[in-house]
Amino acid sequence: MATDLTIYLNDQPGELARVGELLGQAGVNIEGCCAVKSGGGQAEVHILVSDLAAAFTALAAAGVEVAGEQEVAVVPLEDRPGVLGEIGRKLGDADVNITLMYLATSTRLVIGVDDLSKARASLGSSE
Repeated sequence: MATDLTIYLNDQPGELARVGELLGQAGVNIEGCCAVKSGGGQAEVHILVSDLAAAFTALAAAGVEVAGEQEVAVVPLEDRPGVLGEIGRKLGDADVNITLMYLATSTRLVIGVDDLSKARASLGSSE
């Protein structure tokens, strides 16, 4: 099960490295990541993991709070013009609202939506 974790870190050098090291030392592979400065001295970080229990354990042991978790669809993509429009159209036509989106390793698109089963059906995705 692919899960996106949302965490908030202090907006300062080395914080993202610290989280990457914590997860790496716990054997958790980061399959995708998105980090955005969110204001107020914080950065919002989304991390795609498959080993949820190990990720939670490692982060909690280091005092890193997981602010949210969401099961997401992970869709393989061709690297070519128009692909994002095609996927967006399929979801829109299925009346699925996108709440989160970023690229993951191996040219895969991570998509958080308001109706995961409908999204998977419209995209032909099981992950």
